[in-house]
Amino acid sequence: MALVSADSRIAELLTELHQLIKQTQEECSRSERNLVNIQKTHERMQTENKISPYYRTKLRGLYTTAKADAEAESLDKIAEIKSLLEERRKAAKIAGLYNDSEPPRKTMRRGVLITLLQQSAMTLPLWIGKPGDKPPPLCGAIPASGDYVAKPGDKVAARVKAVDGDEQWILAEVVSYSHATNKYEVDDIDEEGKERHTLSRRRIIPLPQWKANPETDPEALFQKEQLVLALYPQTTCFYHHALIHTPPQRPQDDYSVPYEDTSYEDGYSPPLNVAQRYVVACKEPKKK
Repeated sequence: MALVSADSRIAELLTELHQLIKQTQEECSRSERNLVNIQKTHERMQTENKISPYYRTKLRGLYTTAKADAEAESLDKIAEIKSLLEERRKAAKIAGLYNDSEPPRKTMRRGVLITLLQQSAMTLPLWIGKPGDKPPPLCGAIPASGDYVAKPGDKVAARVKAVDGDEQWILAEVVSYSHATNKYEVDDIDEEGKERHTLSRRRIIPLPQWKANPETDPEALFQKEQLVLALYPQTTCFYHHALIHTPPQRPQDDYSVPYEDTSYEDGYSPPLNVAQRYVVACKEPKKK
């Protein structure tokens, strides 16, 4: 009975999630207008060379509006779906209907997942400090502090072993962290191949929690020709042979990133756009 109830609720939530994604796409144009207004306000501030209380209040309102336009109702639905799926798995296991060795059912189409990842990047807040403030860790290209521990639900880049034995960086979600073993448990964000991995800290890179503003904090961005780890567009895999071609020039801009590709004469693909959310410092594994 519990399984039927959970399945029914999951179906309802997926339908609601589909509608929310459609609404988000429809509201993208409105969000773009908000970002243009933010850009124009920054330009006026630079022209006047001052940050008045009026501009500070206006920017706060514009950023709040832009964030609210796309923010987290759909992400709440995803969290509820995941919780129900976990409850369903436990109930099925107790009833003898679930085998840990069997692959989990698909619960989200790839297109929906990619749309949600794009939405997550779009709603990442822009860091705004007071005059003289320096951007904090996890703002743009600034890495986490050495003692930082990612929280359950946080998205990270995780280095895992693939089925063929090769290692790759994937987009994952933190499940838990053990201070006793200094290891994370993370889930592959890709529902089609979802697995749980137990990984040491050095195999985890927390993703940025704020976008850096190129106009006020360009030092918090990766610079041209810097090697980075970047999510390949339309996938959930990071590639560590990526090169910054052009950093963002405005708050709403993405990085322009070519990827290593030997099929091209110069060894790199044409540049692709990648959001700040999915670009982190290149981290090579320790040599044995």
